[in-house]
Amino acid sequence: MIVKTRAVILRETKYRDQSKICSVYTREFGKISVIIKGARNPKNKLSGLFSAGNVVDLVLYKKNSRDIQLVSDGNLILSPMVPAPDLDRFAILYRIIDLVKHTAERDEKNLSLFTLLAGTLEELYHDGINFQELYAWFLLRFISLLGFQPSLRFCVFSGKELLPAIDSMKLTELYFVMNPGGLALPGAAGENLAKKHLIPLRLAMLLSALAAKRTPSGDSIKADPDDIDILWNILQEYCALHLEHARPGKNLAIVSQILLK
Repeated sequence: MIVKTRAVILRETKYRDQSKICSVYTREFGKISVIIKGARNPKNKLSGLFSAGNVVDLVLYKKNSRDIQLVSDGNLILSPMVPAPDLDRFAILYRIIDLVKHTAERDEKNLSLFTLLAGTLEELYHDGINFQELYAWFLLRFISLLGFQPSLRFCVFSGKELLPAIDSMKLTELYFVMNPGGLALPGAAGENLAKKHLIPLRLAMLLSALAAKRTPSGDSIKADPDDIDILWNILQEYCALHLEHARPGKNLAIVSQILLK
């Protein structure tokens, strides 16, 4: 049957003389493989559409019995080449799409994940974006979608609401605990053997501010670049730990390399 869907190109592979096979993440079908005949011929109207990171509208000849679906038409919606190529943008782009490529299940629709992926790329392709902040925001939303949303309002050990406790105890630091995930009061953490990082209060507040944002726009959160970098590393470690449990059948070595490189 002929179907239409929006898709993010995750990977492109040359096939025979002029064609391509691509791994794409679609709104309606999740992650699938498609073939685009003649896509490497400059005269083909689909030439240039199927590059990693592009967001496209596709028309497919789809058969459930077929592992690779045939693309009959397509239109470009978003591209990392617009407004202009940027090495920092591409570095973040490839981290994002590689993470989705290696963790998403094949033929498993997940509209929330598609919306997050496409929305993040739309932000990434704008001018004036803080790429590191956007990536930290993406990691937080991504791991939360998989069921590992860190607790940022209540202490993960005592259950106490954090803001009143911080005020009454005059705290300047909190723990970020890897498992169970979230923030913890220093007294409640005690001698608990769970892996944790002691972080300044401003970093905990930055994490909460990121979690509250629907999408960060430009430098929407004023933060020290070093703080964003620390937060980025903590979230990458957190994601790597929980993906190990969430995706036991996946190539975890590759996922860890993506997250921790």
